Amino acid sequence: MENARVWQTYCALSPLERKHLAQWLRSPFFCRRAEPEALSEYFRLCQDEHAVPGQQEAFRRVFGTNAPFQAQALRQVMSELTAQIEHFLVYREKFLEAADSPLRLAVAYRKRGLEKHFRQSLQAARLAWARQPFRHAEFFDAQAAIEYELYQQSSAGRRTEALNWQELSDRTDQAFIARKLRQACMALSHQTVFKAEYEFGLLDAVLEHVRQSTALQQIPAIGLYYYCYLFLSEQEGEQYFWQFKAQLFHHLHQLPDDEQRNLHLLALNYCIRKINQLEKTYSQEALDLYKSALKADLLLENGQLSHFAYNNIAAIALKVNDIDWAVQFIQEYAPYLEKKHRDAAFHLNMARVEYGRQEMKSALLHLQQADYKDLINHLIAKTLQLKIYFETGEFDALDAHLQNMQTYIRRQHGIGYHKTNYKNIVRYGRRILQLNPGNRSERETLRRQIESEPVLTEKEWFLEMLE
Repeated sequence: MENARVWQTYCALSPLERKHLAQWLRSPFFCRRAEPEALSEYFRLCQDEHAVPGQQEAFRRVFGTNAPFQAQALRQVMSELTAQIEHFLVYREKFLEAADSPLRLAVAYRKRGLEKHFRQSLQAARLAWARQPFRHAEFFDAQAAIEYELYQQSSAGRRTEALNWQELSDRTDQAFIARKLRQACMALSHQTVFKAEYEFGLLDAVLEHVRQSTALQQIPAIGLYYYCYLFLSEQEGEQYFWQFKAQLFHHLHQLPDDEQRNLHLLALNYCIRKINQLEKTYSQEALDLYKSALKADLLLENGQLSHFAYNNIAAIALKVNDIDWAVQFIQEYAPYLEKKHRDAAFHLNMARVEYGRQEMKSALLHLQQADYKDLINHLIAKTLQLKIYFETGEFDALDAHLQNMQTYIRRQHGIGYHKTNYKNIVRYGRRILQLNPGNRSERETLRRQIESEPVLTEKEWFLEMLE
C-alpha cells in the first residue's frame, strides 16, 4: 500500500488536518459508512509509528479479524476514503478565506428570495473584504463578485430601476487588468531565463488602457506590475523603475508576502543587470531593495536564508561601501543559514569585509578558516584571493594561484554561465599580470576587450586595476 494514492494523500496532510479529517469522517452528514473512518484510523497509527500500512492488516482493521481477506473490498474502501479526503480538502480550500463566507451566504439568500437577509450578508461581505489588508487581484475579483450579486438581485423584474452596471464594469476591469499584468511580469521573467516565447494576448490593449489612466496606475496591484513590466521590457525603462520603487516601498503592506517577494526579486534582477552594465547607481538601488525585503521577512523560507542571497546582499553592501551595515548583516543573519553552508559563507563574507577595509592579511585568514564545499563559494573565495595577491604585489603567488584556479575550473561540469565567467576571470587575470606597464596601446586594447566582455562579474575591478 506504500504507493497507493490514498496513503500518499493522507501522508501529505498536516497533523491538524488529520485531526479535522477524523472529525469529518465521524460526521454522518459527510460520511455515512464506518469503513473509511476505520481505514483512516489505521493510517493514523501507521503515521505515529513511522510504519508503512499493509493490505492484510488494513483489511483486518476495517472488516474485523474473522472476515476472509478480499482485495476488491479493501480497494473499494480505499477509493471511498480517497473521495472523502478530496472532498475534505476542497471544503478546506473553499472556506480558507474567511472573507468569502458572507458572499456565499448572500448568494444562498438571493436564490431563496430572502432580500433583507441577502442585503445584510452582502454588506457583511463588503466589510469583510475591506477589513483584510490586501488590495491584490483577488480583492478586485471579490469586489466584482459582490457587484455581480447586487446586479443579479437588483435586476430581477426591475428593469426601470438604475443598476450598478458602472461599478460592476469597473471592478471587473480592475480584477482582469491586475491579474493580466501580474501574469505578464511572471511570464516575462520566465521567458528571459528559459529562452521561451509566449503570446501575451490582450496585453498591448491592457498596457495602453493603463497608460491613459492615472487612476489605474495609482492602484498598487495594477501600477506596480504595470511599471514592472515596462522597466523589464523596454530598452529605456529607467523612469518606470523609479516609479515602481516609490510605489513598492509606499504600498508594500497592501500585497501578500508571495507577491511582495516576487516584485522585489524582479526589481533586483533588473538592478543586477544594470550593475553588470557598469551603471554604479543601481548598486544602492539593489541594496535598498534587499533591506526592504529583509525588513518584511520576505527572504526567509522555512526560517532559513539562502546562502546565495546572503552572499549577494553582503557583496552589494560592500560595493556601495556600507561596511558597518554589511558587518551587522553578516553577523545577524549567519544563524539563519543552512548549517552546512553557515561557516563557509560567514568567513567568506568577513573576508570580503576585511578586503574592503584593505586588511589583506585578515582577509586571507578568514578565507583559510572555512571548508568551501559549495562550488560557487569556492570560486568566489579563489577570486578574492586573486585580487588580494595582485593588489599586494604577490605576483609569484598570483601566478601559481591562477594555474590552480584554471585547473579547478576545467574539472567542473554543468555550471554553464559560471564556468564561462570564472574562465574569463582567470584569462584576464593572466593578461593583466603579463601586461607591460609602459605599453599604453596594449593597456587600452585590454581595456576595450574587458569592457566588451559580456560575461565577467569582476569587470569593474579589472578596469580599476588598469587605471
